[in-house]
Amino acid sequence: MTQKPPTSQGRRCLDLTSAVAIVAASMIGAGVYTTSGFSIATADSAWTVVVLWIIGGFAAVCGAIGYAALSRRFTESGGEYLFLSKTLHPVAGVVAGWVSVLAGFTGPIALAALALDVYLVDAETSALPAGSFAALAIVAAAVLHSISVHPSARVQDVVVALKLAVLLGLVCFAATVGPSNWLGLQAADTPPFSWGETATSLLYISFSYAGFNAAIYIAGEVKDPQRNVPMAMVVGTVVVAVLYIALNAAFVLIPSRESIAGQPDVATIAARAIGGTTLETLVRWVIVVSLATSISALVMTGPRVYAKMADDGFLPRFFSFQHRVPLGAIWIQAVASIIVVFWTDLQFLLGYLSFTLMFCSALTVAMVWKQRDLDLWGSQWLPKIASAIFVLFSVMTMVVSARVNMGGTIAAFVTLAIGVGVYLLRSKSNAPDSGAKLGLERKSEE
Repeated sequence: MTQKPPTSQGRRCLDLTSAVAIVAASMIGAGVYTTSGFSIATADSAWTVVVLWIIGGFAAVCGAIGYAALSRRFTESGGEYLFLSKTLHPVAGVVAGWVSVLAGFTGPIALAALALDVYLVDAETSALPAGSFAALAIVAAAVLHSISVHPSARVQDVVVALKLAVLLGLVCFAATVGPSNWLGLQAADTPPFSWGETATSLLYISFSYAGFNAAIYIAGEVKDPQRNVPMAMVVGTVVVAVLYIALNAAFVLIPSRESIAGQPDVATIAARAIGGTTLETLVRWVIVVSLATSISALVMTGPRVYAKMADDGFLPRFFSFQHRVPLGAIWIQAVASIIVVFWTDLQFLLGYLSFTLMFCSALTVAMVWKQRDLDLWGSQWLPKIASAIFVLFSVMTMVVSARVNMGGTIAAFVTLAIGVGVYLLRSKSNAPDSGAKLGLERKSEE
């Protein structure tokens, strides 16, 4: 009897609560605490930034609905790599998998760690090299997830709940500050409205919503995935979007424009304007914990994509795993993220990741239109309309912003080209299960 090859679909031990927590932790990361400072520097008014957060939130919910519909049909772990391999072409899946390796997980882990370093360390007085605490946070997350999936998920559930409660408390506290004390609306020299700068800000803000699809990466370990994975993405995205809009309204309306323009630590500056140094200190530590859980969620979900690619022969076999923790993938990802921490800066990384991830997400969500009889909660038109809105939003934002963010755009296309090269090289060496058969003959391990 032929032995069944190993698979990366582990034991289903995560419930709906854990899946929602992973989505929330993946979304609430560096972007929400840094983006508004960069956006307000080029926006014509604080209200423009608030409107951009609303638009970004609506688009993210539409994207989550599209992913949710696809996840009902494909219940394995693997993310965009799995979805595009089975719906479009293996080369698209491999490119998306390669993007996940570099931009989907390694880059965001580094970005969250860099932001954590900004909020935790005073660069002017610290005796340690810049990025030291960022590297330490990545190592700590890797150690946590090297132990077991279930206990680390439970720790994350508790931390995410506490983080959401404190951030909600900050929003309620900010609501007590009357409009007459909103310094962000007072007269100041502002740049004229620019479509290019506005689109770039929207691209950065959209990156802050990235992570709404996190549940698809661990779908193979979620109980009742056809119900819980779609629910986790949509519910998690709606909750986070509402919180984001309220938080960033406080960030840009309450402090003066001059104090936050171009500043990466906009959240603590706003907290000081709202409640003085005591609230600033509290918010700083909440953000540090928030970024730590974001790093943890990404360290947990990323190796599942690498494992699926290893199952299909596009990465070495040691990336694969079966009913155990993917130690090799976790630590290779951790080392790569630490290298990025010491190699790049926050704003360039933000621009590069925004464009790259938006491209892959739009391509994936567009696949909803290729699937027949695809429904979500009994409706076939809901995922199609939502996916069309998300794709249109993504394309318009990328086209306009590419004109003013050429460096990040070029880096994004280089990443995509490398992914194509990986596919072509592996195909020439007759990778197992590659080519047209990839994803078509495999059945979900449930």
